[in-house]
Amino acid sequence: MNEAADTAERLNILLAAAGQGTLSADLSSRFIAYLSLILRWNARVNLTAVRDEEGILSRHFVESIACARALPAGIGTLLDFGSGAGFPGVPIALCRPEIAVTLAESQGKKAAFLQEAVRVLGISARVHCGRAEALRVVFDCVALRAVDRMREAVSAGSQLVAVGGWLAPMTTGSELEGVKAAAGDGFEWGVPVMLPGGEDRIVALGQRKVSSPA
Repeated sequence: MNEAADTAERLNILLAAAGQGTLSADLSSRFIAYLSLILRWNARVNLTAVRDEEGILSRHFVESIACARALPAGIGTLLDFGSGAGFPGVPIALCRPEIAVTLAESQGKKAAFLQEAVRVLGISARVHCGRAEALRVVFDCVALRAVDRMREAVSAGSQLVAVGGWLAPMTTGSELEGVKAAAGDGFEWGVPVMLPGGEDRIVALGQRKVSSPA
């Protein structure tokens, strides 16, 4: 077994251990290409504090794949608010190719990485190099993971959710009520989806029922 195939098998073992379905051979190979890209760029651009292969597989990939699968059906457009190294937006674009993903990242070097990832992986995504708040469009879903000042980001991101669309912050159970409050009125929240890996990690799903105030 070559190195890439071995890594793909390890990813599928981690997914199975987390109660997640495994990936097809084609999808596995695309995730391994993404991993290779992260490791190469991380040597010169601080994409993620998790720098080892196993940590990226077990923390970033498995959690983001679980998030992609937890998103409701019918989402056509999604904003990854503060994408960083592309989590969860790139895995969502890989696992849910019917969703047109926008990766918003204000740091130029990270945005350049995302442009390269979109090119190499051939995913249905575009990169917005700038603050997500500057976008003048709304989305069927806005996802957030590991962003600075999460509650402020949730407040801003909530304004970019279309009526009937979804806000999907990846957070912890202990932070959930604060995140809901930051989103403001107008969202109806379902039961959060537990994410693999412990540490009380969840993806909260709130559906916008009314327009945000002008």
